[in-house]
Amino acid sequence: MTKRAIIIVIDSMGIGAMPDCEEFGDIRECNTLKNVCEYNGGLNLPNMEKMGLGNIQNFKGVNKTSAPIAQYGTLIEKSKGKDTTTGHWEIAGLVSEKPFATFPDGFPEELINKFIKETGCGGVLANIPASGTAIIEQLNDEHHKTKFPIVYTSADSVFQIALDTDMIPLETLYRWCITARKILDEGGYNVARVIARPYKIIDEKPVRISKDRRDYSMAPPAPTVLDKVKNAGAKVIGIGKIEDIFSKAGITHAIHTGSNKEGLELTIKALDGSLDLERIKYQGVNITDNEKEIIFTNLVDTDMLFGHRNNAKGYGEAIEEIDRYLTKILPLIGKDDLLVITADHGCDPTVPGTDHTREMVPVLYYSPKIEPKDLGIETGFDSIANRVYDWLF
Repeated sequence: MTKRAIIIVIDSMGIGAMPDCEEFGDIRECNTLKNVCEYNGGLNLPNMEKMGLGNIQNFKGVNKTSAPIAQYGTLIEKSKGKDTTTGHWEIAGLVSEKPFATFPDGFPEELINKFIKETGCGGVLANIPASGTAIIEQLNDEHHKTKFPIVYTSADSVFQIALDTDMIPLETLYRWCITARKILDEGGYNVARVIARPYKIIDEKPVRISKDRRDYSMAPPAPTVLDKVKNAGAKVIGIGKIEDIFSKAGITHAIHTGSNKEGLELTIKALDGSLDLERIKYQGVNITDNEKEIIFTNLVDTDMLFGHRNNAKGYGEAIEEIDRYLTKILPLIGKDDLLVITADHGCDPTVPGTDHTREMVPVLYYSPKIEPKDLGIETGFDSIANRVYDWLF
């Protein structure tokens, strides 16, 4: 039988401020899941409830259980960051001692000039920290007039490029992102991600096209548990933006998604054997060990659509949708499988600001053959990587 580890990251579902949150500009009241539960008058999460989520903290609507089916606990991040890349890298075993660079005043002039020259884009708009939905509404007319891309950042380490793909081709946007990634790496700017933010005009309003978003992450500086499994000749299947976060390192198969629903359905297909792996396999990959496998899924809607947009109602509905899918996922977890449900940081939609929040995260481990228990508070998201490695090897 194949031993499998299935890691599902509910993007930004933090569960309380880290002790050093104020160093990252956050308030002690941030607690994404708890505050979303309160805002919605309680959430209906029967599957995560029976796994023990309600035993971790008092989350309104999520009851404690005396007979949990999973192991449950709280993880404190070691890395210096509160972003997607840092969180996922640590989940995979890579701790980032040095924080990625941020640009509260926009990017340096020499960087922007080099980007303009090497892309031939003619100029850029914005070059400020901004909400993505707000900046494309604000600058759409000027973008159409000048055909210059909208370049912006946030409190996170991101170089984001937005444009209307009905005016400038999507392939051009991706090419410009690759150029930006090269300039940033060669210049030592230490930027975590370049993000392609395509949009279209729908009903006279600019609307971002989530399925065509791409993240161009800095390559991990050291091997992760994904590399160890891949190097052993086994499968590492990335669902969602996983391949982007790891810059393809340690991945053998990958497929992008346009929504949590799509990511969850693809995870089910990976579990029941109906996913067309040949179609999504990287060229040149040779699978020699069919007895080990990682399925790694990122569910981004909680963060991208609801956390950053201060939409606590939508955030709660997204978590409930994930829980409903667990009704299908849990029966597919065999005795040789380990299911891990966790998060990578916070993005509390109920506190001031629209950026990520520096938070602890929950972890749930389920397999029919592991003994349910309270894991308490553990230091290091990398404890997940250690657990996965021990499970598979």
